[in-house]
Amino acid sequence: MSFEILEQLEAKVQMAVDTISLLQMEIEDLKEQNESLTTESHQLKSSRVELEQKNEEVLKEQQAWQDRIRGLLGKMEDVE
Repeated sequence: MSFEILEQLEAKVQMAVDTISLLQMEIEDLKEQNESLTTESHQLKSSRVELEQKNEEVLKEQQAWQDRIRGLLGKMEDVE
């Protein structure tokens, strides 16, 4: 009788060990995914900052051109 109980206990312990091993592998996979996603997130943030800076430059350049065009139009009106 006690031998059966020991076998059942051994089977449960083995199942627990197997489950723990699987969970540890899953944790490692999730850590790798997290690291990859963190790296990608940093790259995207950096790209966003660069794009925002370029956008500001383009907007300033557009404003400068509009000011120049208005100035030229004003000169043309003065000539007429």
